[in-house]
Amino acid sequence: MSPIQTLRTGVSRGASRRVDLVPMTPMEQLRAGHTGRRVAQLVVGLWLYGTAMAMFIRAELGLDPWDVFHYGVQQHVGWSFGTIVIVVGGLVLLLWIPLRQWPALGTVMNVFVIGIATDVMLAVLETPTAPWLRWAFLLGGIVVNGIGGAMYIGSQYGPGPRDGLMTGLARRTGLSIRLIRTALEVSVLVAGWLLGGVVGVGTVLYALLIGPAVQAFLPLVTVRVERPARPAHQAGDGSAVDGQGEREHALDPRSAELATCDGERPA
Repeated sequence: MSPIQTLRTGVSRGASRRVDLVPMTPMEQLRAGHTGRRVAQLVVGLWLYGTAMAMFIRAELGLDPWDVFHYGVQQHVGWSFGTIVIVVGGLVLLLWIPLRQWPALGTVMNVFVIGIATDVMLAVLETPTAPWLRWAFLLGGIVVNGIGGAMYIGSQYGPGPRDGLMTGLARRTGLSIRLIRTALEVSVLVAGWLLGGVVGVGTVLYALLIGPAVQAFLPLVTVRVERPARPAHQAGDGSAVDGQGEREHALDPRSAELATCDGERPA
């Protein structure tokens, strides 16, 4: 279950810890206030996410699906892991064009900061020799990933390239988020495994625990903002994205999910 699916489950069950995620366009996100705190939280969250990725790699117990793909690609090119993360993120972002989606500040920073952080932390961390330390890296990485993902989502600066692709496909095709997400995750996992990516117990544990981890931390770090007032001629527009790329689905019940989905990979 992805972090956003976990959030939806929590809401449907009347969770007492409310998460105030506001669906906003990229321009509205920039005008929503608390800029200093939100930008700082965004950068720290993305850096923690990259740190967690480095911890998973050094644990050598299995990676999450997208990183299985990144690792598989690395076996065939002479690039650093972080460089591959950046390049793949940029290529995924190009797929937003036919979906008529526009990146937000968090989307663009996601492409670069996580990759840079991963390379820096890989240079700092070494693969543990003791099995218990490898498990500590894996489980600690899931916690760090949950904190980083929650901080990134809670800054309310938009989805990362991969989750934006997922939500854009769901919006355009009418298929469920669950189906689109599953198809993408399985596809990159299989492709990465065929390329030589590392699949293991860590892959399974990540899939099971990252959603609850983000859910646990998100209410603690979400910056509460209000959507800036829209001009009267835009207030009632329910189009997904207009010709200027300024509007989102104002009446879509999935709008909060579409605007903030990137907990698993604020990749």
